[in-house]
Amino acid sequence: MGRFADEGSALLCDHLASAVPDLAWSTERSVAGTPVDVAGDGDGVLVAVELEWRRADPSDNAAKLFRHLAEGTVDADRVVVVHLFTRYYDLARGGVSAKRENAEFVGRVAARTLERFSYHPVTVALDPPKRGGERPDGWREAVDEAAATVAEIAGCG
Repeated sequence: MGRFADEGSALLCDHLASAVPDLAWSTERSVAGTPVDVAGDGDGVLVAVELEWRRADPSDNAAKLFRHLAEGTVDADRVVVVHLFTRYYDLARGGVSAKRENAEFVGRVAARTLERFSYHPVTVALDPPKRGGERPDGWREAVDEAAATVAEIAGCG
């Protein structure tokens, strides 16, 4: 997944830099010691985007961010977390995996608990390959579509 996930993050970051130029966008940004896949910040706002391609524990990095926010170690007046999940987390019988449900639960609780925080789960319409596998057709379009959704959230989040 490494190289493919990096390409997806870079594509997302480029799209967001064009769509929401008021924020400074970067990949692999450290927020209070926690790496964030894509982040944009400016004028007291931090938008943190976590991309979950095939991660075994998608709630981990988001939980770390929420902990840092609760502890006051994030320097921002307002924090918007957008959690992108690929179709890897979809179940064949419908619905989503417990892994995604747990991550979203953590995000919703944090959003209710922390006044200056919002959480937005978003589905990326692609099935990521296993490590070393071929990129699926339409993956760039799926990332572009997700980026448009993130831009909309970031623009009014």
